[in-house]
Amino acid sequence: QVQLVESGGGLVQAGGSLRLSCAASGRSVMGWFRQAPGKEREFVAAISPIGSSTCYADSAKGRFTISVDNAKERVYLQIHSLKSDDTAVYYCAGRDRPSPSGTCYSTPYDYDDWGQGTQVTVSS
Repeated sequence: QVQLVESGGGLVQAGGSLRLSCAASGRSVMGWFRQAPGKEREFVAAISPIGSSTCYADSAKGRFTISVDNAKERVYLQIHSLKSDDTAVYYCAGRDRPSPSGTCYSTPYDYDDWGQGTQVTVSS
């Protein structure tokens, strides 16, 4: 298991924006999850670095954008119009297994490698 490294978290005012970043070398799919205090880890978005196909949790559509920079081997999660409910630890995840196109890999069991998480705190 290879640990990934996230960056870009911090304290942000409600309504602001944030971009999280994660190294993404050689994975078939990269995903972002988040976990708020007392809650289960939940899926946010996923992307296939080859082809750049994406999928999002319903709660993430509209304010979250996942993207990949293959030259820099990094995956990003852009969050706009931050709300207090977005406060959580955000995790980057990588999938090493074969990943047929057309599938949205949205559970933690779909991924093989994880980052240590980066804290996002939204103040009102």
